[in-house]
Amino acid sequence: MELNEQKHKWHSKLLGIDMEMLTFGTKGFPLIIFPTSMGMHNENRDFKLIESIGWFIESGIIKVYCPDSIDKHSWYNKQASAPDRVLNHILYDRMLIEELYPVIQSETGCSRIGAAGCSFGGYHALNFAFRHPNIVAVMISLHAKFDITGQLDGHYDDNVYFNNPPDYLPGLNDENLRKMQIYLGSAEFDMCLDANYQMAHMLGVKNIAHTLEVVPGEKHDWPCWRQQLPRFLSLVNYDTINS
Repeated sequence: MELNEQKHKWHSKLLGIDMEMLTFGTKGFPLIIFPTSMGMHNENRDFKLIESIGWFIESGIIKVYCPDSIDKHSWYNKQASAPDRVLNHILYDRMLIEELYPVIQSETGCSRIGAAGCSFGGYHALNFAFRHPNIVAVMISLHAKFDITGQLDGHYDDNVYFNNPPDYLPGLNDENLRKMQIYLGSAEFDMCLDANYQMAHMLGVKNIAHTLEVVPGEKHDWPCWRQQLPRFLSLVNYDTINS
C-alpha cells in the first residue's frame, strides 16, 4: 500500500518545543488525526489506524496529518498547576491554528478541514472542531469522554469552561456548527459509552445533525477504531464541504 508517508519537524514558537508530524497522501480533503492520551505523531500509524483508511488516502480522497500531542505538558502534567495545564493546552490549540493550519491550506488548497481521533484524541478532535467551526467541516470522535474537569484537581475558570464541550456547547450558536458533519463512535463495552450518549443528546437538543454509532460486542480498543474510522469516512459528503 503506497501511502506517501512523510515526516515533518519544526520548532514551534508558540510552544517553545520541537514538534513532529507524519503526513499521508498527496492530495484530498485534509484530516487531522490526533493521538490518544499522551500519544505522539507515530501512534496512529503504529497501531494500524492509518492502514485501515489507506484506500481513502491512496485514492486521493483525503490527506492525513498526524501531529504530536502535548498532553504530557497540559492535561496530564501533574507537575504543573491546574491553571497552567489549561494554558498549555490553549497554546497547543493556537499552534494548530497559527502554525499547522496555514501549512494545510497551502498544501491542499482547502480552507475547510477535518478533525478525528480515538479515546483522548476524540476529545481533542471534538473540542478543536467545536471551538473552530469556521474551519472544521468534518468531526469524527471515537470512544471519547468530553468532560475535561477530572484532569484539573477541582480547578475551574473561564479557560476550563471554553475547553469543556459539555459546558460551552449549549451556548454555541455558530451556523457553521449546524453545517458540520459530526460522527460519534462508541461500543457496547466502551467505558466512554455514556459520555457519547450524553453528547448525542446535547447535539439533538440543539437540533444539530450528527451520527452516533454504538458497535455491539466491542470495547474501548484499536480493533474497533480501525473498523469505525473508515466506515465514517465512507459516509462523509465531501462535495458539500466548501458549500
